[in-house]
Amino acid sequence: GISGCDPSIMGIGPAPAIRRAFERHETSLKDFDLVEVNEAFAPQYLAVEKELGLKRESTNVDGGAIAVGHPLAATGARITAHLLYELRRRGAKRGIGSACIGGGQGIALLLEA
Repeated sequence: GISGCDPSIMGIGPAPAIRRAFERHETSLKDFDLVEVNEAFAPQYLAVEKELGLKRESTNVDGGAIAVGHPLAATGARITAHLLYELRRRGAKRGIGSACIGGGQGIALLLEA
């Protein structure tokens, strides 16, 4: 899902984007094994975690962008590849990838391995 939000709180963008994806696919957080939220910066991730009720044991399981890097133009590819790898490695089935976008947007991807 792609969503917009107030640009002054652009970091929260993944939350409405994930909710929109859930609505479009008639699913919810409980249906997913892993979540990757790009960490533009630590407080941004914490706000998304709180807003969606994410569990730390299944979110950014190998560290997020702060730990592994944030390759700006390739962030979506990094999140997607990492999420698919972890789903397969863990024998898990479904994952969510998401990121905030400057200017007040968010994007989310629902994956099935």
